[in-house]
Amino acid sequence: MGETLAQKILSAHAGRKLSLGDIAVANVDYVLAHDTTTAWAIEPFEQIAKKVFDSSKIFIFFDHAFPAPSLQMAEMHQKIRKFCTAQGIKIYYDGVCHQVMAERFTQPNTILAGADSHTPTGGGMGALCMGFGSTDAAVAMATGKIWLKVPETIKINLEGKLPLGVYPKDVILSIAKDMSSEGANYKVVEFGGSSIKDFDVPSRLTLANMCAEIGAKTGIVPADAQTKIYLERQGRYKPFKELRSDADAEFSDVREYDISKAEPTIACPPDIDRDVAVSEVEGTPITQVFLGSCTNCRIEDLEIANRIIKGRRVKEGMKFIITPASREVYEQALERGYLMEFSKAGAIIGPQAVVPAWAGTWACLMKMMCAFPPQTGTSLAAWAPRRRKST
Repeated sequence: MGETLAQKILSAHAGRKLSLGDIAVANVDYVLAHDTTTAWAIEPFEQIAKKVFDSSKIFIFFDHAFPAPSLQMAEMHQKIRKFCTAQGIKIYYDGVCHQVMAERFTQPNTILAGADSHTPTGGGMGALCMGFGSTDAAVAMATGKIWLKVPETIKINLEGKLPLGVYPKDVILSIAKDMSSEGANYKVVEFGGSSIKDFDVPSRLTLANMCAEIGAKTGIVPADAQTKIYLERQGRYKPFKELRSDADAEFSDVREYDISKAEPTIACPPDIDRDVAVSEVEGTPITQVFLGSCTNCRIEDLEIANRIIKGRRVKEGMKFIITPASREVYEQALERGYLMEFSKAGAIIGPQAVVPAWAGTWACLMKMMCAFPPQTGTSLAAWAPRRRKST
């Protein structure tokens, strides 16, 4: 029996050939945590170690509650800064952790252990990026290793071409609706099919990111020519092996989706299972629109938003909030004039962070990774799907 892509990466990092279901100890290439999960990792770390295994492989970001929205968070930030100073760990303030890792650090065929549920984002670059709890992150910081059960893999083949006005986020929302929020529990979701070669890395990051919403251990797209193009654009290309699952690899499920039939889709609260076509909720009153998070608000997203809003104004009484995914994205948008157009339109441009603390209690349309209250701040009844009347 052949090996899946995930098996191959894990075996290389464990120093032995692994079978599905094995309990493995594997070396990690990167450890990630942010301004909440790091605070919860400090105490367990100090119970087992005095120094981290390699400070250059640990990446701490202030992005989830930054700037600090409360005194409690400010105190947590202070605790983390003290820990990082003592350990020689750099703190990054340059944007959403998953976006910055993709821009500057993650390489194909590596392992990233992250204390955040959306760590799978980096799977869009052909890396095995998995979310863990803060205690596991503490162990990884201390030892440079993680332990886990080797997961099974679900293969998802994408076929066809995306229609005009339909994007990778619509594709993964449709898949999530089909599979449900628990459809890939503790499994790797590997994307393939004839269409995947047309998805650039930013698009693949969106696919991998949203695998967290269907319970997956991670999502991954095998590294290929698109990966090379992205790494060259970022000025950090290094030759890599184009690993693939073997033809006779064992998959727990194989699914095929014709993306030419996809349409603009929206995730209604309270969970991913309520994805519907935008046409079904057209006319629902909203008071706020948020463009941001680790799933979106890359320069490609801002380019689309700029085309839509250029020369127009945000409706009176509406808030349009934009948080670029990283400093790099912010500067790209600045150079291209997008931020000026957004500002002229009346949008609110926030810091490079995951989600604004002011999401609040309004009906809100959010281009982000999940639709869970209280982030969306609206009741289920407010989003009851309704179809347009025939005209």
